[in-house]
Amino acid sequence: MPDLTRLRAAPYSFLACLSWGTRALILLLLLQGLVPAPPRAPLDVPQRVNTAQPKLCMHTRLIDEVEEWKIQRSLQLIREMGASTIVEFLPWAYIETSDNFYDWHNVDRIVRHAQNQGIRIIARMGLVPAWVRQRDTENVGLTTLNTLPRAAYPDFAEFVSAFAGRYQGVIDQIVIWNEPNLAFEWGFSAVSPVGYADLLRTVYRSAHAANPDVEILAAGLAPTLEPEGSPHGLNDVSYLEALYDAEASDFFDALAVHTYGFTHPAEAAASPDVLNFRRAELLREVMVRNGDGDKPVYVTETGWNDHPRWIHAVTPAQRVAYTLDALRFTEKNWQWAERICLWVFRYPQPTLSYPDHFTFADTVFQLHPIYYEVQAYARSGIVEAR
Repeated sequence: MPDLTRLRAAPYSFLACLSWGTRALILLLLLQGLVPAPPRAPLDVPQRVNTAQPKLCMHTRLIDEVEEWKIQRSLQLIREMGASTIVEFLPWAYIETSDNFYDWHNVDRIVRHAQNQGIRIIARMGLVPAWVRQRDTENVGLTTLNTLPRAAYPDFAEFVSAFAGRYQGVIDQIVIWNEPNLAFEWGFSAVSPVGYADLLRTVYRSAHAANPDVEILAAGLAPTLEPEGSPHGLNDVSYLEALYDAEASDFFDALAVHTYGFTHPAEAAASPDVLNFRRAELLREVMVRNGDGDKPVYVTETGWNDHPRWIHAVTPAQRVAYTLDALRFTEKNWQWAERICLWVFRYPQPTLSYPDHFTFADTVFQLHPIYYEVQAYARSGIVEAR
């Protein structure tokens, strides 16, 4: 008969023969495995945004958040600031990870918390999945996440159509691509207003077939003075003119605009050779000249940066003053602007460079002074948001 006492004692004997250093290492490894569960994010009682400035909007970067409570907290703070709308990047590459396979989980949780906080979403589309880029056999290894071959336009249109149908009545504004007047955003290829017009044409029809109420926004163009033929991009005003020349007008319902102040005050006059906040007026003039004066504009990115060493930045006090001046100016003068969306609420991780100084909150939700100043402006004389 076996000696059961000896068998039971074996584990103790094994540990007893280990050095104290080895025992400490085993204990450390066990403790590292005891990771606390992330905080839960149960929905609040349904909220409403109370604001005196219903056009106020905030650009967010929620799609890259791992922990759901951070999505919830971001949206709570945006509501409390007085912004009734967000712009959120919802990449094609994140959602359609293989042909006709859609993973809506991350989008659904953003939508769930935005609805709970009473916040509307404008979706910005972009980033090409690997399964699409791998078809470009002539340029294997040379494509980027922004490389969209013309042969893949129908694939992108099918994705936008699926998105528009799924979120009908919830997300009814969709921005098609981002800053296509920059070579970087156009897959490091020569920028092509004609090519982008074809993309709009392909997407527009299928999106409206899926959701007749969807509003397709032509992409916000990067404010730049790059001349024609530059390897880096094309002047935004020239690009928009070329887009109209390519007969794109019938294939977007509104125009997204990116207009940054850089080092200039908000009320500095627009000029063709200056990049400033009111440069948006030059784009509006192009729309009016081409018979699109009735189409709305959504300023989906704007703001000032207060990095202490970036050459395009201002001081923190100037950032606050210029931002408030811009909001007051648009309220009085830009009736054609549906939303004014400030870049950017918060990043999931610090960039450790000048982009961090566009934010309204840091990664641990420490709010910057500009948050409180915009909140005071937006919530003075409260009315219910539209």
